[in-house]
Amino acid sequence: MLNGIEIHPVTPVIGAEVGGVDLAEDLDDETFARIEQAFLDHKVLFFRKQNVPVDRLLEFARRFGPVSLPPIAPVHPDHPDVMVFELTDPRGAGADTWHVDAIYTETPPLGTILQAVKIPELGGDTYFGNMVAAYEALSPKLREMLSTLRAVHDISAPMRRAVEKGIRKPEELETTREKFPPVDHPLVRTHPETGRQSLFLAANSTTKILGLNDRESDLLLPFLFQHVTSGEFHCRLRWDLQTIAFWDQRCTLHYAVPDYHERRVMNRYSIDGDAPY
Repeated sequence: MLNGIEIHPVTPVIGAEVGGVDLAEDLDDETFARIEQAFLDHKVLFFRKQNVPVDRLLEFARRFGPVSLPPIAPVHPDHPDVMVFELTDPRGAGADTWHVDAIYTETPPLGTILQAVKIPELGGDTYFGNMVAAYEALSPKLREMLSTLRAVHDISAPMRRAVEKGIRKPEELETTREKFPPVDHPLVRTHPETGRQSLFLAANSTTKILGLNDRESDLLLPFLFQHVTSGEFHCRLRWDLQTIAFWDQRCTLHYAVPDYHERRVMNRYSIDGDAPY
């Protein structure tokens, strides 16, 4: 405990609950530095018992960097930089696969803050995975090979699902793909602040490993997708209406459990990142 802040890890490998801080209040530099270090150490932070107006949570997010909308983003009616994620039937909507938000852009986000607005009575939990731990669990020979490779990421697959679910209009599919053509990133990413290496891929939009033929790529990608879903790399968040989650998109992936049929509404704040290396 430092300056009233309490950091409680939720698993040995990922996630921590942060107590003793109110994100609706102005945070002094020392308090913010403590939160920032916990973010780097634990990769996912959970803030409980928070009642934070959108404008105040935007201020907190912007201390980490500029905030902007991801490519597929229904916009908050009063805050054009905030996405509103609303579903009653989550299956096939895109978040029900292990993924990294907007990995299919040239500069994927640094991190994401998710704020519960309306949640089902039961269900709708979110899993988070430590991609550093997943990478380090591989054999040295495989790590060495993967560190030389790049993978292609394509917005088409998640965009089609958004169209099918009625989240986006059909005519937006081609215009969005023109605006965000397929990109390639290192399959093993180096964190710009910690220097640690992690896998960097997403089952819903990573389509090919460059430098391999199609058969090799089609064999290796499913293995890696399955590997990162191992429970030893994960923590699970059960939401309530006073919970805020903040995770590092540079070294984690996440999965929203599609086990509910009631209206679920979340505000999402996406912090701009840099080109992976």
